[in-house]
Amino acid sequence: MDTGGPGPADKTLSADDVAGRLRSGMTIGIGGWGSRRKPMALVRALLRSDVTDLTVVAYAGPDVGLLAAAGRIRTLVAPFATLDSIPLEPHVRAAREEGRIALTEVDEAMFMWGLRAAANRLPFLPVRAGLGSDVLRVNPGLRTITSPYEDAETFVAMPALRLDAALVHLNRADRSGNGQYLGPDPYFDDLFCGAADEAYVSCERIVDRAELAEAGPPQSLLIKRHRVSGVVEAPGGAHFTSCAPDHGRDEAFQQLYATTPWEEFRARFLAGDEQAYRSAVARWRRETEGEEGR
Repeated sequence: MDTGGPGPADKTLSADDVAGRLRSGMTIGIGGWGSRRKPMALVRALLRSDVTDLTVVAYAGPDVGLLAAAGRIRTLVAPFATLDSIPLEPHVRAAREEGRIALTEVDEAMFMWGLRAAANRLPFLPVRAGLGSDVLRVNPGLRTITSPYEDAETFVAMPALRLDAALVHLNRADRSGNGQYLGPDPYFDDLFCGAADEAYVSCERIVDRAELAEAGPPQSLLIKRHRVSGVVEAPGGAHFTSCAPDHGRDEAFQQLYATTPWEEFRARFLAGDEQAYRSAVARWRRETEGEEGR
């Protein structure tokens, strides 16, 4: 929130500051899509905290995989859990098969409508998606609603997905919380922020507001500062997911993540802070390149 002074408030934080504002038992939304533009630096900071027993709402990818593997999730609300180039997120799949997390699975469009309802402070929104599918069977708490008009059509009444906090990653932001995406898709990050009581934006680079206007068209200014509680400058903060056009997905590292036993991966890459993570990734890359050159 702006302080009412001569200019917008400076909302810059560190990733660990953000994690320190979160509490066990919260409902947290994580932006991005699959293995694309995920706020991985914020997720890694969350893993360094003692926050647990979370309800996580996401178009799930390795962000949710890390939290599931670490035992931080009570309930996942998601339409899928994928690494994109690897169809199934392995740690989410293992957590579900072993009964370690509950799952509320909804259609992709239902999920979007739930965020939209929350962003508009509505209890639900009607949607055709889900009708005629097993979504209503596996989610017996969902209700249908009949149009009050002459059509009398039946819809799914998708409940609002209200969030205590949202974590998203964008290409650029200014210090007051205006956020910009420069890639091909907004991935509904604006809806995550709108649905949340508190929203935290990490970005590849913090820039002056004038540079935001120069970098892309008005519609690229996805998130407005009044929605944002904190901004984190995190170059490479989406790694190992993509953040086009700044960087692509690190496919080799993602493959390593997907095939390495969790405790081994955590000990090798997640035992320290974000700088230690980056150093460990760089060391792994040098070792890999050395092996390939032999």
